[in-house]
Amino acid sequence: MLGAILHGMILSFGLILPLGPQNIFLFNQGAAHSKVKFALPAVITASLCDTFLIVLAVLGVSVIVMTIPAFQLIFFAIGFFFLIYIGWSIWNSNTSEVNKKHAAMTGKKQAMFAISVSILNPHAVLDTVGVIGTSSIRYTAIPEKIAFAAACILVSWVSFFALAYIGKTIRSIDKEGKIVRMINKVSAIMIWGVSLFIGYQLYKIIF
Repeated sequence: MLGAILHGMILSFGLILPLGPQNIFLFNQGAAHSKVKFALPAVITASLCDTFLIVLAVLGVSVIVMTIPAFQLIFFAIGFFFLIYIGWSIWNSNTSEVNKKHAAMTGKKQAMFAISVSILNPHAVLDTVGVIGTSSIRYTAIPEKIAFAAACILVSWVSFFALAYIGKTIRSIDKEGKIVRMINKVSAIMIWGVSLFIGYQLYKIIF
């Protein structure tokens, strides 16, 4: 049981660590609001989306769905263009105005955007399906499988809250937005790199 918990925690943390659309969005919302609590709609929505994907992956439902060619084609096509757009948005974000009212999204907008960067992000979904879903197969006993999934989910929730807090902390120090700007540029490049990989997968499916 303890081994399954540690495995889930380490695995989930390793998947969350890279700067992707989901992470940078939570970071920026933490930085954009005067208090971290105002970024909770984004944090909670992203956490719930991750919980949903992890449960599907552990149950094996997502693995079955991803074997359907038509679904793969649609999924990769949407994901490719979505990541191109997200990368462009992050690259061109005006960090000098991140604390102004218009930069801080309302709760509803936070929730909608959090869903888009969680569910429409092929890299995140493939990580959940391919890594967490595949890793969960080794646990045949139900208590161990539940412990593994719960550990993955716990790390997601804690990490997302931490990202918003880190964003707020860095922004309070980085008044001119130089650090945030640098993080955004690096993140945009990484996201475009992932989009190229997704585009390659799409090319293989079509041709």
